[in-house]
Amino acid sequence: MIQTQSRPAIGGMFFMVLAFTLGSYFTFAAVQGDYGVFRRVQINAEATELKQERDQLAAELARMQNLTHRMSDDYLDIDLLDEQLRDVLGYLRADEVVIR
Repeated sequence: MIQTQSRPAIGGMFFMVLAFTLGSYFTFAAVQGDYGVFRRVQINAEATELKQERDQLAAELARMQNLTHRMSDDYLDIDLLDEQLRDVLGYLRADEVVIR
């Protein structure tokens, strides 16, 4: 009679544990890693905020360029000049009454 020894399938079990471990690691890295899904969502949200800030700064720059042009030697806006004198230097005309 021939007896066959039954060995436990350690090689197969080791392969399955290794495959599960590697799969779990790569799944975790794909979701929460430096280049994962959550980081991508965070980057997109930050890009949207930065675009809004850029648009606000561009609008403020355009407003300042307009005011600067209106105060330049080539184009003098008397109303703007009068407004700046009142705000910055506190000038008043002689016929005005100040109520505080």
